[in-house]
Amino acid sequence: MAVNLVNVENVSKVYGTRALLDGVSLGVSEGDRIGVVGRNGDGKTTLIRMLAKLEDADTGRVTHSGALRLGVLTQHDSLDPEATVRHEVIGDLADHEWAGNAKIRDVLTGLFGGLDLPGFPKGLDTVIGPLSGGERRRIALAKLLIEEQDLVVLDEPTNHLDVEGISWLAAHLRGRRSALVCVTHDRWFLDQVCTRMWDVQRGDVYEYEGGYSDYVFARAERERIAATEEVKRQNLVRKELAWLRRGAPARTSKPRFRVEAANELIKDVPPPRDSGELMKFASSRLGKTVFDLEDVTVQAGPKVLMEHVTWQLGPGDRIGLVGVNGAGKTSLLRAMAEAARTEGEAQPAGGRIAVGKTVKLAYLSQEVAELDPAKRVLEAVQDVRERVDLGKGREMTAGQLCETFGFGKEKQWTPVGDLSGGERRRLQLLRLLMAEPNVLFLDEPTNDLDIETLTQLEDVLDGWPGSMIVISHDRFFIERTTDTVQALLGDGTLRMLPRGIDEYLERRHGMEQRAAAAAPAPAPAAETSGGSEKSAAEQRAAKKELQKIERQLDRISDKESKLHARIAENATDFGKVAELDAELRDLAAEREELELRWLELAEDA
Repeated sequence: MAVNLVNVENVSKVYGTRALLDGVSLGVSEGDRIGVVGRNGDGKTTLIRMLAKLEDADTGRVTHSGALRLGVLTQHDSLDPEATVRHEVIGDLADHEWAGNAKIRDVLTGLFGGLDLPGFPKGLDTVIGPLSGGERRRIALAKLLIEEQDLVVLDEPTNHLDVEGISWLAAHLRGRRSALVCVTHDRWFLDQVCTRMWDVQRGDVYEYEGGYSDYVFARAERERIAATEEVKRQNLVRKELAWLRRGAPARTSKPRFRVEAANELIKDVPPPRDSGELMKFASSRLGKTVFDLEDVTVQAGPKVLMEHVTWQLGPGDRIGLVGVNGAGKTSLLRAMAEAARTEGEAQPAGGRIAVGKTVKLAYLSQEVAELDPAKRVLEAVQDVRERVDLGKGREMTAGQLCETFGFGKEKQWTPVGDLSGGERRRLQLLRLLMAEPNVLFLDEPTNDLDIETLTQLEDVLDGWPGSMIVISHDRFFIERTTDTVQALLGDGTLRMLPRGIDEYLERRHGMEQRAAAAAPAPAPAAETSGGSEKSAAEQRAAKKELQKIERQLDRISDKESKLHARIAENATDFGKVAELDAELRDLAAEREELELRWLELAEDA
């Protein structure tokens, strides 16, 4: 029988006149992996802070089992700004001690990309004070994960991590013995890590078995039976449920709820997007040219991020852009946005970006734009436009779109200066959409948004007829809102990935393996005559073949990109699509053989 670690008994918490939690009773036992979801401001962080005894309840009590080893990651770290990374993460351990510890090596490599902390000016001896918020957060997470705990409580652990970092963290937490309580809006992460869900709503907490996908099934079924939620919210849940049911079977690896009931819920729900209709409408608004990049080189100061890139963003294209931090994702969007702003006058360091004459670009950057703090929310939106056409015959007033994004009638009269960071992010999105752009650049749009707001944003984007590029570390959002994935793999190129983020992670893993294989090894001890050491001639031959294979791999990638473009052009000719798809599979098989041969040769070169 599982040992109980934490008991929450009849806990209440009131802020001002609002009850965030009202008579809540919960428990955490050994082996529990609990994800906490709910709208911003509904009490998720308050709940886990009380669970960890970082905040007192107004009524009720929280009890911990004796000698509970508790690790907590809050949204604000308590790192010593004058200390080094080594002091905070590794402490007094000698180099040979921590380097010989597999767990410490795994955490440093997973969170920082290597034991020498590439990207930090002095590696482990970097002083913490001048570091960015994202770097400090990774240090706090590393410090927590290196220690042993009975219970780990994490508040938004995926913030500031890239796709690879999030994938590593999910695998790491699955392998830990400690129980877990985690607040995050990353739905893919919840599905990978959690086996129970707590949904914080209007002072109460609803418990569900399973990960995020199972939670969506259960919540939709509960709302269908109880009929307690308004029609609009129920429709959004049903729409997301339909998308999940039509996706990969692995999304619901443990379907605990009746599949028949789920199918009944979605039988009349159409696919999220009618891609053909949207493409047609987008072409009429944009013409043939949106953005054409020819032999483009993108730099950040003296550093070359991308070189000789030729690429096209066409009408109606919905692109997810992924890549390692620092590879140039944001720099690429900025270069394209600057070319659009100056009508083609401003150009990157090399090559040319051509912009369509009818392009009307809206760019959501990672920085939240400053607005007049005295203005009301509705006034800030009406300053842009009174009504907006969202495509497919959907027209909304400023007030209606405010409600869609969680600004109810009372909240619409709140001064902008009184909004939280997440609410300002929502307002920024609102204002962009009110301008009726036909091209959207969204750089980390999910930052500070709760899951319910994300589903509402996805619903709006489903019918939005235009071209779109999304940069996000939220894998679920990328897969939900875009049709193709392009990747910056850190080698200065931009590649289309037919299998999306799964293929990105595989390629990155392969690149790391090849880099490790190609790294110079320590000089071997002298061998006796007749030993197995390769001759200089054999090593030169291996290196020559390596270079040849690398050129072949590049040519295959180019062919794959062209085939995908031809498939898109012939989307209505099923015979042609089948023929092109067969060519694509042949190329994939050839690439796999070459990569295996590359790895074999790397050991000899």
